[in-house]
Amino acid sequence: MSEYLISEGKTFEKIKLGIEKKLYTKITNIVYPQLRQNPYYGTNIKKLKGEFEGYYRYRIGDYRLFYLIDDGKVIVVVIDLRHRQNAYS
Repeated sequence: MSEYLISEGKTFEKIKLGIEKKLYTKITNIVYPQLRQNPYYGTNIKKLKGEFEGYYRYRIGDYRLFYLIDDGKVIVVVIDLRHRQNAYS
């Protein structure tokens, strides 16, 4: 299985400028390596349903990282990061 590339969407690019450096470091050092190996399955990964079908959510403490998977291009596109109180699911 090929390793997935990580791409940060425009919305996430803006969000990451306002988050704590410690949280972004955790995302790049812990979350991204896991998503590169298998973005579909893990203890913190959940496939969303309903109007957000096709999206996945990765739980990082009180935050939720939302992403899409493009198997054709072997890319994980990071879309959004929200506090759990403001998250979609």
